[in-house]
Amino acid sequence: MTNQHRSIGFMGGGNMGEAIVGALLNSRIFPKENIVVSDASEERLRYMSEVYGVTLAGDNARLFAECDIVVLAVKPQQLTGVLGEIAQSAGYGAGGRTLVISIAAGFPIRKIEALLYGPLTEVRAREMPIIRVMPNTPALVLAGMSGMSPNRYAVEEDIEAAMEILGAMGRVIVFGEEKLDAVTALSGSGPAYVFYLIEAMTQAGIEAGLDPSDAAALTLQTLEGAVKLILAKQEAPESLRKKVTSPGGTTEAAVQVLEKNNVRRNIIEAILAAARRAEELSR
Repeated sequence: MTNQHRSIGFMGGGNMGEAIVGALLNSRIFPKENIVVSDASEERLRYMSEVYGVTLAGDNARLFAECDIVVLAVKPQQLTGVLGEIAQSAGYGAGGRTLVISIAAGFPIRKIEALLYGPLTEVRAREMPIIRVMPNTPALVLAGMSGMSPNRYAVEEDIEAAMEILGAMGRVIVFGEEKLDAVTALSGSGPAYVFYLIEAMTQAGIEAGLDPSDAAALTLQTLEGAVKLILAKQEAPESLRKKVTSPGGTTEAAVQVLEKNNVRRNIIEAILAAARRAEELSR
């Protein structure tokens, strides 16, 4: 069955849930009639209905029972309660095959399985594959990077369906779940590192005498151009850096300060710290 003929439900209509809904409609992977949303906020539900024309669910249990694909887009701290309520609802597990996709950060597959598979026989559990996803915020502008990990019951068709959904808002790579802490640290938290660099570069421009708006414009365009250049040239970043670092020049003066202050090592240590924290939160 193609995604066009499936129904997809979103438990949570927040920013990331909205990003996926918008991407699916923009890419025409799902018609709006096949998209269902539930949310604790009535205001948010009205917004999703008015802006995207999606169907609203009366409750989570009904959404879960009636949709072919369910995206868990609630906050991680709410997920235990939401899934526990669903698993205890009347008729739970009696329907057809349901693909569960979780975008809840720091909530491992084993915890989802414990909540959803507890009341089920293994035969029924096999009909409820789970795929855990770590997206990042550029998905809001269809430039996201997602890492995803399927559980043991996800077959090729499930993985392809999830990749099509996530691919509508950017790139996606399949990993074993043991790699997701590193994915979280590198790409999940990664936009914040870039924003930090933008802050620093802009401030430097201001301190060098530029107008704040000009410093911001120069910084943003430079970063965008650098990314486009490395993608177009398909060269290692070290090679491209050396090409613009003339001996005795301005770039070399800057790089010498970065090296003196161990900036490269500090960036690496920062990302490794994020990975360790992601592992702690997943326990």
